[in-house]
Amino acid sequence: MSLVTALVYRRRHRLLGRLVQEALALYGMEVPAACEIGPGLTVFHRGFGTVLHPYTTLGADVTLYNGVTIGRADPWVPQERSAMRRVVVEDGAVLCAGAKVVCKEGVLTVGAGTVVGANAVLTRSTGPGEVWAGVPARKVGMRERDWAPPVAASA
Repeated sequence: MSLVTALVYRRRHRLLGRLVQEALALYGMEVPAACEIGPGLTVFHRGFGTVLHPYTTLGADVTLYNGVTIGRADPWVPQERSAMRRVVVEDGAVLCAGAKVVCKEGVLTVGAGTVVGANAVLTRSTGPGEVWAGVPARKVGMRERDWAPPVAASA
């Protein structure tokens, strides 16, 4: 586990939380304590420029590259009046460098194993194992099935 990933998991620490948040800020990462993050997060390139909205849920084995933004499509509207509820990034998804995931209303879901390409601007939910690219992002293919998280071997 990288130092940045370790800091992300410790950002809710009762005593050190504020210090951890400041350390993440030095790396250029904003990961509010309210974000829900599953096990196995991978952050490449120290996550420089990565910003997550407080109403973000990352599943297990999610990969984030530098410059990823997850947020609202209406930042000028006060949060309590926004139609955005949450962004859910399901297990095994990959958000490439500079990818933007912005929710207009309700819940935007990035499907399990989905890849959001570099500098893509995703404004709608995806299905599992899809590949999205462009501005605005559109489905450009399907991911090979090797993205599936490994199944634990039985004893």
